[in-house]
Amino acid sequence: MRTDKYRPDTPPYLLYGLLGVSLGVNVLLAVKLIGSDAPVDEVAAVEVEAAEPVVEPANEVVAEVAPPVLEPHAPVDEGWRVVHGSIDHSLARTFQHSVDDQADAVAAVYSRLFMWDLDLRRDVQKGDEVWAVYRIEDDGDINMPVAWYESGKLGRTMKAYRYLGEGDDFASYWFADGTEVPSRLVGGPLQDYDQITSLLRDRPTHKGMDFKTPVGTPVVAPKAGTVTRVNWNHAANGNCVEVRYADGTLAKFLHLDKLAVRAGEHVQSGQILADSGNTGTSTAPHLHYQLDRNGKTLDPLDYHETLRRQLPSVDGDAFAQTMVRYDAMLGEVTASN
Repeated sequence: MRTDKYRPDTPPYLLYGLLGVSLGVNVLLAVKLIGSDAPVDEVAAVEVEAAEPVVEPANEVVAEVAPPVLEPHAPVDEGWRVVHGSIDHSLARTFQHSVDDQADAVAAVYSRLFMWDLDLRRDVQKGDEVWAVYRIEDDGDINMPVAWYESGKLGRTMKAYRYLGEGDDFASYWFADGTEVPSRLVGGPLQDYDQITSLLRDRPTHKGMDFKTPVGTPVVAPKAGTVTRVNWNHAANGNCVEVRYADGTLAKFLHLDKLAVRAGEHVQSGQILADSGNTGTSTAPHLHYQLDRNGKTLDPLDYHETLRRQLPSVDGDAFAQTMVRYDAMLGEVTASN
């Protein structure tokens, strides 16, 4: 029988054996992992993958989130901007969504070009295409040299170009075939003017037709009649003249400068009544022309005959070059048209 007691310097064979087994197991596991494609820490790897954003195709996101509206493009020249897109709601709302500065003013200038061929409250259809080049001038005016409208109702694209015709004092808008875009009054109060800026139908509170024209432009009597009064309600109307035509219609000419007639005077068709001005409640030089009969306001476009002029042949080459230059301003927008 063994009688010696355990001594500290005795080799711990059992402990050596356990350590050897543990080392062997670890070596086997390491060899297995080195030969495998699996990540060392599978849980950590899954969490990293889940944190990365899922990237969807860009065209699918646009198709779902952003319906087609007018898109402002980069300036084609200093100050110029190109706008193009599809109508998704009303024409006015489309411009409000797409033009940062003075959207309503830009939409108004654009609308006045195509209101002669379309009722812009009823004839605008979803999917109609619009194009325009515009610039806001230092005085706040909207300069729009070219505008297109592709109408589903009409089944065609109307293209309006601003151009100064031979013998005209002011530029007007013309279709590609040389037909003038806006209609003109036959025997109206002005022989020439810059543009029509407001019609009777534009808003219910406005009872006349406004012509943008410089101060001093001669205003004539469209028909023979008698001057019934001058300069009434001066704070609002400014210098003004009222003439009763032979059929009983009262014609009112407001915001005048210098008058050439007085109350009670009989005037002939074409006789000068006054110079146009910017008096009374007026924010820019223009003539307000209003027609009333039997207590009702008449639309000058219905009362007068209207016409559309044709560019003379002498303008052919210059106008063609103008169209090419303005179409180029539209840039890539028109490349597929």
